[in-house]
Amino acid sequence: MDVLRWESRPPLRHPILIASFEGWNDAGEASTLAAKWLSTQWEAQRFATIDPEDFYDFTQARPEVSMSEEGQIGGIDWPANVFEYATIPGIDRDVVFLHGVEPQLKWRTFCAAVTGVAIALECELTITVGALLADVPHTRPTRVTGYALDPSVAERLKLVRSTYEGPTGIVGVLNDAFLHSGLASASLWATVPHYVSQTQSPKAALALVQRLSELIGTEVDVEELVAATSEYETRVNELVAEDEDASAYVESLEAEEAQLRIEYDDMTAEDLLSGDFRYSPNTDEESSTEAKGPVDGDHLAAEVEKFLRNHEK
Repeated sequence: MDVLRWESRPPLRHPILIASFEGWNDAGEASTLAAKWLSTQWEAQRFATIDPEDFYDFTQARPEVSMSEEGQIGGIDWPANVFEYATIPGIDRDVVFLHGVEPQLKWRTFCAAVTGVAIALECELTITVGALLADVPHTRPTRVTGYALDPSVAERLKLVRSTYEGPTGIVGVLNDAFLHSGLASASLWATVPHYVSQTQSPKAALALVQRLSELIGTEVDVEELVAATSEYETRVNELVAEDEDASAYVESLEAEEAQLRIEYDDMTAEDLLSGDFRYSPNTDEESSTEAKGPVDGDHLAAEVEKFLRNHEK
């Protein structure tokens, strides 16, 4: 059975594929928010899907029943992997989006389907976007690191050449499939503070959108995301200010980042993805966590997420 469901074959100009996936690769929903925001801005249109039947354990990724406005059962919503295309205003280039959910089964078959679309449409570059948790404060600019498996692509796009070894998600496997299919590929990763891991991060999404626009060679009006980022930071700041331990914890992250800023700026995507992205203990007694009492990061994360959920508009 062909897992691809083509609805049309759009004629495209020098297309770039942008892929994002819900799940392990999507801390704070930043990567999927960034890709969907761009597809909305550029009025993308659906042209193909991947049949979910072979790729998910439906007892884990359960389908959902939807209802119509009249209260009637509207159907079953399955885990979706949707291809869209859009024309980028002002430049001679089109973009293909893959909005997906990380599959649980048959990753090689899944990646073959995605690379098949990229080859059929003659995509000149493929870009996967992801977001990962790190010990970073929400008060600092979001770091976006780009890397490529192919050294020539890394040099051309001024990215880091990947030398990462360790566990990976569908993004890592897909980039390997792109490489072995002869497709130029790059991957962008944004950092998200671990203590707001379950809350959507427009701040990280904004950073990814800005980096994507640079790689594509266009400008995007990000006023909407800037406003959402400001509101996000304000809400987190309010909670942190109300709790002495939370304030001390965030201040310790800020101090550690300042202390190791040079090393931080030199970190590669592999350092971040390896899970070893940790700051060394701060020796300044006035700003150290030890001087202000122990801080339970997991407790803070739960409190932040509860606060943000209760203040959703």
